Amino acid sequence: MSSSGTGGEPSRSAIVADTASGHHLLTIHGYSRTKSVPTGERVRSSSFIIGGHRWCIYYYPNGVSSEVAQYISLVLILDEDVAAAVKAQWDICLTGEEEEVKQVALLPSKSVDEFASRSGWWYRTFAKRAELERSKHLTNDSFTLRCDIVVINGCRAQENAVAFVSVPPCDLRRHLGELLETEKGADVVFEVGGQTVTAHRCVLAARSSVFSAELLGPMKEGSATGVVVRIEDMDAGVFKALLHFAYTGSLPETGKEDEDVTCQHLLVAADRYGLERLKLICEEKLCEYINVGSVATILALAEQHHCKGLKKACFNFLAAPVTLREVMATDGFQHLSQSCPSLMVELMAMSLAH
Repeated sequence: MSSSGTGGEPSRSAIVADTASGHHLLTIHGYSRTKSVPTGERVRSSSFIIGGHRWCIYYYPNGVSSEVAQYISLVLILDEDVAAAVKAQWDICLTGEEEEVKQVALLPSKSVDEFASRSGWWYRTFAKRAELERSKHLTNDSFTLRCDIVVINGCRAQENAVAFVSVPPCDLRRHLGELLETEKGADVVFEVGGQTVTAHRCVLAARSSVFSAELLGPMKEGSATGVVVRIEDMDAGVFKALLHFAYTGSLPETGKEDEDVTCQHLLVAADRYGLERLKLICEEKLCEYINVGSVATILALAEQHHCKGLKKACFNFLAAPVTLREVMATDGFQHLSQSCPSLMVELMAMSLAH
């Protein structure tokens, strides 16, 4: 007679929570102007999709009620009709490396809330306005919120849960980054901004059709080493950031200071070399820096480099007649009218529509 409790390896199974997660960034531009919204009244964000469901955030600049009028209140809303309540863990924080890391770490311990159709959960005292106004999070009269959501779709049984083989994550990005950093096997030298930068022709050609034409075209056939390419009208730091992205698919770590100017130059470089994803990343970042002083410059950049999303964000910022009048008084707007006269027609049409 055999005994199931002795001898050999045990069979294994597991119960696994089936989840889907993601996060959304919501930027409040012109924060000081939103303070004119009365207590108890809200401004609604655009809808966004996480975990297969549509959500939105209600922003109450002066609190949801008189008891919390000195606070900003937030509500996460399930912005759709559902047959059964959606179960989810969620949290919202002000953006910043320390805050985001903490939020992601604590999210698994959050309670599981149920969201019915078109309903949500409150953050009545999200942030005291006086503290926000003294903090590093408010820059150029704007701040950004990060909303993390984990949708719990249910639990399922899984057999043979024991892992006999552990497959590590892909480290191609790290290896290519090291290849760029060490210059091992480099076969092209770029002269840019008074500096020399070495790289690998095959990597750049694989990432950019422009680099491919420059580095692997008929004129370069049979030239294994010693290729020197001069890059005009570009800062060396911007070109190095471009190469870092070409090798790793990510931007190098940089400080927040002058990030907006760097992104503008990097967007131009990305457009020049056909790195569309990098161009979109720069567009997304620049949307956070749109204000009265910068919008004319950013709008000109968007128009000249065919950045539809960035252009739309600028027009959205200029939609308020008061804001448009303030921008028209800036030197940047005068330059915009000279460099992109076609935009004046669009701005005039938008102004008349309001």
